[in-house]
Amino acid sequence: MRKNLYITTAIPYVNANPHIGNALDYLIADIWARYQTQNGKKVRFQVGSDEHGNKIAAKAAEAGLEPKAYTDQMVVNFEMLMKKVGASYTDFVRTTDDHHVAAVQWIWQQLLPYIYKGTYEGWYCVGHEAFFTDKEVQSNNGVCPDHQKPFERVSEENYYLKTSAFTDKIREAIEHDRMKIVPEFRKKEFLELMKDGLKDVSISRPRKNLSWGVPVPNDPNQVMYVWLDALANYITVLGYPDHEDWKEYWPADVQVIGKDILRFHAGIWPAMLLGLNVPLPKKLLVHGFVNVGGAKMSKTVGNVVDPNEIIDTYGVDAFRYFFSRHIPTLDDGDFTWEKFETAYNTELGNDLGNLVQRVSAMLTRYQSGVIGDAPQTEHDMRAYHEAMENLTFNEALDRVWAMVRNLNQYLESVKPWEIAKARETDKEAEGHLTEILATAVGSLMQIADLLVPFMPHTADVIHKTFETGVVVDQGGVLFPKIYQHTPDPHVAKSQPSPSASSQVPNPQPPATV
Repeated sequence: MRKNLYITTAIPYVNANPHIGNALDYLIADIWARYQTQNGKKVRFQVGSDEHGNKIAAKAAEAGLEPKAYTDQMVVNFEMLMKKVGASYTDFVRTTDDHHVAAVQWIWQQLLPYIYKGTYEGWYCVGHEAFFTDKEVQSNNGVCPDHQKPFERVSEENYYLKTSAFTDKIREAIEHDRMKIVPEFRKKEFLELMKDGLKDVSISRPRKNLSWGVPVPNDPNQVMYVWLDALANYITVLGYPDHEDWKEYWPADVQVIGKDILRFHAGIWPAMLLGLNVPLPKKLLVHGFVNVGGAKMSKTVGNVVDPNEIIDTYGVDAFRYFFSRHIPTLDDGDFTWEKFETAYNTELGNDLGNLVQRVSAMLTRYQSGVIGDAPQTEHDMRAYHEAMENLTFNEALDRVWAMVRNLNQYLESVKPWEIAKARETDKEAEGHLTEILATAVGSLMQIADLLVPFMPHTADVIHKTFETGVVVDQGGVLFPKIYQHTPDPHVAKSQPSPSASSQVPNPQPPATV
């Protein structure tokens, strides 16, 4: 694999506040970026905002603002979420950036051999800023399933991109995994969708119907269709076409997208790239939706979950843990507050947090915090690395948690607290105890290494606790118990967790507390 790597996320419209799907994009990309960086690669990680189109103009008008002033206000919410999720991005692009606008107009001119003008009549969804085929509209009974609004019949003069000219090349690239779509069933879905060939797509709208967008070069009456503008961001943010170093990172190694926008990224986007004679991305990672209690999130239903609320209440690493382990990377997942809190208190609080506290407390009590020498435990982590390379991050984290539980079981079976008592009468007990605790530390340090992509703060705390050879108190327990959403008659709501010094007064706790 080359040294310089590039991962992208889909840029969201800024016409509303960010949601779980946006946070999932940032999280998935960040896990991959941190893993690659940890393994010595230089990674560029793109995020951004999509700021043109009728939806933006309408929201700006409602707010009594010019569209650019409105997007200036809204984009801050997305930047805050990116940082709150812990996304280690290197590049932020706005489609209103001067360089991006100029680059998109240059791209249009390079694509002129594949652009023609014609009258379009078809089904349009304002929510998607996209046209849909008769087949798609019929299969959804005339109503967009994502926005729950009827498709509109539109007839207007537009420019078209001759996507059909690239059908065979795109099909071949997908079939032979030169542009690999992950998971496999999404690849099959798209190949089925394009089995009759890609249709030419409208890439502009009359200015009278779309005033807020990138002007079409040499035609003041037309404005670029938002998807052509938005898709180009993946290369313009690298400096395309005028900064040669864009070639050091393109083609993208992974492009993270939701399943609802696969058709644009597997159809229109590669057609644009082929028309520009630019290589196709290596992989499209297509994740699913996060449902709530088995139902799709909906403002109307009132079941929308704010990622900010989760992070503010439970911490960023708890958020990252749940959404990287309990939400499948490559399929739909389900969230409820009860599921989240159960995972927080049992898996993070008991399995991991209590484990770190037990080991540090026993070392402090029995060996004055000094960690003895012992061969570091080396687990076979091929399955972990295979899962990371296959982009099934939930499976990789499952492997880590198996190590966490095995270490808990190991301590329960060898009972170091009983060996500590035996030191007065058994001369070999001291060395045995030292070996057991050093082995436990070695396992914890390996667990911390594997957690770096997923839970960077937690990994850092574990490393700092043990890495000097002497236990260093990090000032509290990992994942103190919180009971906000799971009713428990025996526990007060939001019960504070005891301090690190009082949680394990005697290092002989059961596996869970």
